[in-house]
Amino acid sequence: MATAPVGQILAHWRGVRRMSQLSLASEARVSPRHVSFVESGRSRPSAAMVLTLARALDVPLRERNQMLLAAGHAPVYPQADLDSPAMAPVRAAVDRILAHHAPFPAVVKDRHWNLVTANEPARAMFGWLLGERAAEPANVVRLMFDPEGLRPHVANWDEVAGMLIQRVHREAAGGTPDLDTRDLLDEALAQPGVPRAWHTPDFVPAPTPVLPIVFAKDGLTLSYFTMVTSLGTPLDITAQELRIESFYPADEATERHRWS
Repeated sequence: MATAPVGQILAHWRGVRRMSQLSLASEARVSPRHVSFVESGRSRPSAAMVLTLARALDVPLRERNQMLLAAGHAPVYPQADLDSPAMAPVRAAVDRILAHHAPFPAVVKDRHWNLVTANEPARAMFGWLLGERAAEPANVVRLMFDPEGLRPHVANWDEVAGMLIQRVHREAAGGTPDLDTRDLLDEALAQPGVPRAWHTPDFVPAPTPVLPIVFAKDGLTLSYFTMVTSLGTPLDITAQELRIESFYPADEATERHRWS
């Protein structure tokens, strides 16, 4: 969508955020006429105006760069590798969170559910569940839907995978269309045994506050729910897209279990 006119992208994000031109103009403190002219292509916005409108719409940093490019301006938000010197404070904070969450598992994922890093309990848990495959580059969605991945060891797979696929639907449909997320969605839905109903997005809120994931293998059953943490006020694309998922025990048996 980066090659689309900036007005088209702006209108798309207004739809995602369910804002009228008038409400966007009010939030951005610009005239409704100006918003209308940008969307219709009658006005080419300055870089400052693009960023003003993007901030008012809470557009993610990656997509703000796309909006700037579509308006003929250079992108302003960097995307540094997590191991780069510039990201050292972020990496240190992430490592501290992972370490402090022991003895329970915690992982770090990128925007496409790829595992970036994990604490030792998480490595031990995935090693128990996946064996030699735990050493491979891992993607949470692929592992959950793969008949030879996590799927055989999730006792409540129908509920967990059903909720996960709806999250992928939301990511694929919301914001700027993401071909990688769309491909991941199609790949998951193509796996054997996936209900046909899951091919259609269902954005009805879940009836319960959390859904534990129940792992079962070799006579051991463990139940966790997870919490996801993101960085506040990021100015780098990588930093904004990191997600720290921490596993918390959902019952006393899991509370007592220790990964060695």
